[in-house]
Amino acid sequence: MTVLHLADEGEAADLAAFLSRLLHYDRGAAVRLQAAGTALAVFGRPPSFEVLAIRAVRLAKPYENGLDVTLDVTVSAGELLESVDESAATAAVPEAVTGPPWAGVLPPRGGWRPVPGLPAPDALRAMIGAGIAEFRSRTQELPEEGRTRNELDRIGREIWSRTVGDTQLPVRAVHAAQSVGFLRATGELALLSSGAWLRLRTPYGSIAVRRAGLGALDVSVR
Repeated sequence: MTVLHLADEGEAADLAAFLSRLLHYDRGAAVRLQAAGTALAVFGRPPSFEVLAIRAVRLAKPYENGLDVTLDVTVSAGELLESVDESAATAAVPEAVTGPPWAGVLPPRGGWRPVPGLPAPDALRAMIGAGIAEFRSRTQELPEEGRTRNELDRIGREIWSRTVGDTQLPVRAVHAAQSVGFLRATGELALLSSGAWLRLRTPYGSIAVRRAGLGALDVSVR
């Protein structure tokens, strides 16, 4: 069994918290793990947001059992969470699973350029609060017979597909960052682009999203 030695207890706790949040939205969630040397990237897709959430994890050393170059595998988020030992700062990599379609199409590794126009963190958090309040208000105004799943989804898509400031970043990407614990009170945020992708980078993880209308170019199938 491959054992990951995380940098410290804090990294283990943050990894466990990230996995728990993904499982909150999908009890059968899978994550793709990619690592080289002492850097591990954990990719997940909270289903209601249509984005990729990426948690970077520092490792104390590479792997046991001879895996000393790279690691690239899709596994059950639940099984990985069960294997995390926070006090020992370790996690055992579960058996591979057949990955969902998103796991085969990841953002590019490089070529990221800064994008101007991202509002301050406080403004972003206020934007999410306003969006949640608007959703509740509009759905509560619906007649009982009109409160269908399709209508609720339509209102949600309308609100969360709006863009942030003068950027092309959809509000749902910021909402996802808050929901998985990336949009905290401290730390600088940055918006980056590479090909068809936008990435909201925080000190705690990143949210990546495909920009609409750019086709299937500039993706990494790995």
